[in-house]
Amino acid sequence: MVRWIRAIAVLALALAAAAACAKTLRWSAQTDASTQDPHAEAELFTNIANLMVYEPLVRYDEHLRLAPSLATEWKSTGPRTWVFKLRHGVRFQDGTPFTADDVVFSFERAKTSGSSFKLYSNQAGTARRIDDYTVEFTTPGPNPVMPSNVSNILIMSRAWCEKNHATKTQDFAHHEETYSSRHAMGTGAYILVSAESGVKSVYRRNPDWWGIGAGLYTGNVDTVEFRPIANPATRMAALKSGETDFVLDPPVQDVPRLKGDPAVHVWEGEENRVILIGFDQARDQLLYSDVKGRNPFKDRRVRIALYQSIDIEALKRQVMRGLAIPTGVPFPTLADAPGVKDARLPYDPAAARRLLAEAGYPKGFGFTLHCPNDRYVNDEKICIALAGMWAKVGVRVAVETSPKALYFQKCERLDVSAFMVGWGGAATDPIFTLKPVLHGRNAQGAGDSNFGDFRIPELDALSDAIETEMDAGRRQDMIRQAAAILAREVPVLPLHRQVIPWATKAGIQLTHRANNTPLFFTIRMP
Repeated sequence: MVRWIRAIAVLALALAAAAACAKTLRWSAQTDASTQDPHAEAELFTNIANLMVYEPLVRYDEHLRLAPSLATEWKSTGPRTWVFKLRHGVRFQDGTPFTADDVVFSFERAKTSGSSFKLYSNQAGTARRIDDYTVEFTTPGPNPVMPSNVSNILIMSRAWCEKNHATKTQDFAHHEETYSSRHAMGTGAYILVSAESGVKSVYRRNPDWWGIGAGLYTGNVDTVEFRPIANPATRMAALKSGETDFVLDPPVQDVPRLKGDPAVHVWEGEENRVILIGFDQARDQLLYSDVKGRNPFKDRRVRIALYQSIDIEALKRQVMRGLAIPTGVPFPTLADAPGVKDARLPYDPAAARRLLAEAGYPKGFGFTLHCPNDRYVNDEKICIALAGMWAKVGVRVAVETSPKALYFQKCERLDVSAFMVGWGGAATDPIFTLKPVLHGRNAQGAGDSNFGDFRIPELDALSDAIETEMDAGRRQDMIRQAAAILAREVPVLPLHRQVIPWATKAGIQLTHRANNTPLFFTIRMP
């Protein structure tokens, strides 16, 4: 009897100790995930949520270096073939084993996406099962960035998708609701417990995650609770009161004050993301403009006039509070574009007026600028500031904003005349911007995020060549040529690269990442 009492006491102490070590991270941002379907929408916050549950073959580590994930090794076995060896012993969160069949299925499923995942899966080519733990990809052409390519596609369970009638990607642009848009089940570090859109999502640590045995779980967060809080003052009040522990997007105007608060730690760095303004250059008459029978944005002089009407230093100083790096190149980073000169056209309202007059708009014209109000740093404020700058050269701009879920659905339907878009992430090679954002739209998914639907044949041909060029020197020359074409033709207006602050309670340890994506399994709570 005494032995039983002692055993129960020891067990109770062990359970109490485990409970004391279990930590809950409560975090917040201005927006929520748009969908739980990991192939439906290529948008940062949606990707953050999906990466908690799903995993790719190849991942980016804390320092954005490529590292093994569901694949342990890979190699090129020919000009157009790659072989990936899969990790043994991995199970999905419903207990079913992960095999090559799930990889083949996931890459084929992603080809049905209406977003850039279609392009990425097509670039990876055709996946073929060799055995349970080996997959061979045959690519359309030589692929110098194949490991980065496959890192974009998250792996789903074929059996789960078939059981739940989710073998095709959700049609996000047309508001389709599917089982996979409301539920999630992958191999990742966290299990989705509940998700009420716009209210709260709860995740708990996956006790069977392979990464625990591999030493990747270096944090102590067992439960992750996320609450979207749109109002910036309310979001920061929640951090100050202890209601939340981590804010992904503190208001830029609050950052100096937060840095002086001993109860808060501000983590700061440049993001691999460029903010652009784009224009419909396909229609003969704009959907949202007072110009009838013509499309002013087809005229390069008009685009340059709008470019030279932007006081980029005022935008950086007054709207972004210094947390922006102005750029003239529409790439998220120049890390993989050596030799590309980053120079903007000069701010020159007088020259802008002359160009507008030459183009046939001496009294200017009017259009609607569509923007998100909860996606990028001060996105709505940037658009309002641009409208004010353009007004000074006679261009009348109505700014219409909406939450990102509605905004990107509108963009994907090409239901815009002028719009804001940000582009970036962990992959820094220019091809990951040239093909999805700056290429003409095609059936393989190129240009799926080219919401202005422009087409520059010279640039398209060069981008296609960059995609398959294996000689590093020749490839860099081509990238420089592509940048020169973009500077000459001005199909989009580059504004800046974001500097992204994160704010946490003092004592929390994490790694700030340039893709603006926290690795929750590495976060340590005090």
